[in-house]
Amino acid sequence: MAMIPAMFSAKTLLRRLEGPQTLGRGPAFWTAFALAVAAAVAYPWFADGYTVGNTAYFFCWVFMALGLCLIWGYGGALSFGQTAFFGLSGYAYGVLTLNVGAAYGFTLAALVLAVALSAVMAALLGYFLFFGRIGGVFLGIITLSVTLALERFMAQTAGPEWKIGAARLNGYNGMSGMPPLTVPWPDGDVVLFPDVTLYYGLLGLLIVVYLALRILVNARFGNVLVAIRENPERAEMLGYDVRRYQLAAFVIGSALAGLSGTLYTAWGQYITPSSMGLTAAALPVIWVAVGGRGDLTATLIGTLVVLGGFQALTIYGSQYALVVMGLLLVVVVLAAPDGLVVAAMRGLGRLRRREAGR
Repeated sequence: MAMIPAMFSAKTLLRRLEGPQTLGRGPAFWTAFALAVAAAVAYPWFADGYTVGNTAYFFCWVFMALGLCLIWGYGGALSFGQTAFFGLSGYAYGVLTLNVGAAYGFTLAALVLAVALSAVMAALLGYFLFFGRIGGVFLGIITLSVTLALERFMAQTAGPEWKIGAARLNGYNGMSGMPPLTVPWPDGDVVLFPDVTLYYGLLGLLIVVYLALRILVNARFGNVLVAIRENPERAEMLGYDVRRYQLAAFVIGSALAGLSGTLYTAWGQYITPSSMGLTAAALPVIWVAVGGRGDLTATLIGTLVVLGGFQALTIYGSQYALVVMGLLLVVVVLAAPDGLVVAAMRGLGRLRRREAGR
């Protein structure tokens, strides 16, 4: 009898992988998903080490985009604070690992502690924002102000007095020399250098986070969050504590940004204040808007595509990269406000229905 609730819970979770708050359902979608995962798994067999490490770099940023999708796309609260929590978590990882080292898998503990710090700081900031009834454009202004204030503060920590134990903050030059993620293993520690090992680790983590978020947004929490986005007054009249749901989404999304910051720091073994600058704060908004802020799958695909395009523009025409990104955002807002990936997925759905009706 004890197995019945567990089976019911497992069936509920599987059912919530598909729902009204996410695009993609049925055998066709999950077959495509399985093929995409299989292709991602096989990818390192056909690519050189540099390309695989560069793809791992892209993966680091996707978690932050998924977090913003939850806060903005599902919760309706546009936040420019993702890079603040990204940088905060990255610096925390650096301070912890430079002081303690990588022995006994401490880098994994440092990752958890750094992400937890971002979640705690997001809870404090979010409490004053949402329980203070701050929303709309003012929420974006305040989160951007916090991000830029943190970036300015870290940029002026260049003197020798600015250190935490053995970790020098180094001002605008940033911190460097942090150890990569290290997994304890009986035959010797496995060091996740930015190549195949880190790629597979990030791929597995990304799949888990993506599926967990699908379950979350298709559960009661996600349904209420979307109701708040559409009409907060009506949701409050129905008895939901709007502020608590908004705060929860903000904390989860900011923790994912912190996860991106920690993974990025472990990937490159450095972190600088520029990762929290104005340009850095605006880029996640472009990734999410271009793909489609109202859907996790669209955000994931759109972020990877835009990241690849932005890097190519930076390499071959750096002076035009940000201009093109800005123009892309304007075009998407005017022509496809729900996002290019969402528009394409809906178009394919209509085409499939039309073919089935013949």
